[in-house]
Amino acid sequence: MLLPRRCPLCLRPGPAPCDRCAAGVPRAVPAPAPPGCDDALALFAYAGEGRRLITSLKFGNHRDGVPRLGAALAATVPGRPDVVTWVPTTAHRRRERGFDHAEVLARAVARRLGCPARRLLRRCDEGHQTGRNRAERRVGPSLAPRHRCPSTVLVVDDVWTTGSSLSAAADALRSVGAQIVLARTLAMTPPPATVGREESIAESAGPGSPPYGGQACRLG
Repeated sequence: MLLPRRCPLCLRPGPAPCDRCAAGVPRAVPAPAPPGCDDALALFAYAGEGRRLITSLKFGNHRDGVPRLGAALAATVPGRPDVVTWVPTTAHRRRERGFDHAEVLARAVARRLGCPARRLLRRCDEGHQTGRNRAERRVGPSLAPRHRCPSTVLVVDDVWTTGSSLSAAADALRSVGAQIVLARTLAMTPPPATVGREESIAESAGPGSPPYGGQACRLG
């Protein structure tokens, strides 16, 4: 018997995350794409309910929200990339958790876009970003390409803090054939000056241009 889908935040059966909880997730603030990326976007701020949504997946293996989150990320991608990949976690973290959360999310995005998901990158170090401050995170992970890749690649990750991980991924992919590298993350760590000022991602962007020059981000 299949278990009912539950919201990862309030644990109510039904949509995951549910509309009520999604309305409380703060939207990410605009930011330029990290070096090496042609375009980058985060759905929400890594704060409050946004942080809880990430940790429920990353550390609690609560995957009920992945289909809706993947669909929301896919809706922000212009056109159809040749392939979707992800920033891999360390081998230690994968063994510890039993899965790579970025891979799970990337495959959900790829299914929604109707394009392949492939493991194009390998991790060359065992260092991890969790718990590091902004200065320490500016030194990104050591990534290497696994094989040649097509022209347009979408890179998926969970949290964008300084952009160093996305830049490292873009550099590795460009070294083996990528011409256009798009980046999408669930969350962005808000700059200290903006904490408490984020809008709900369930609300419209209001007058003027929406963040990142694209549509306002919503979960559904």
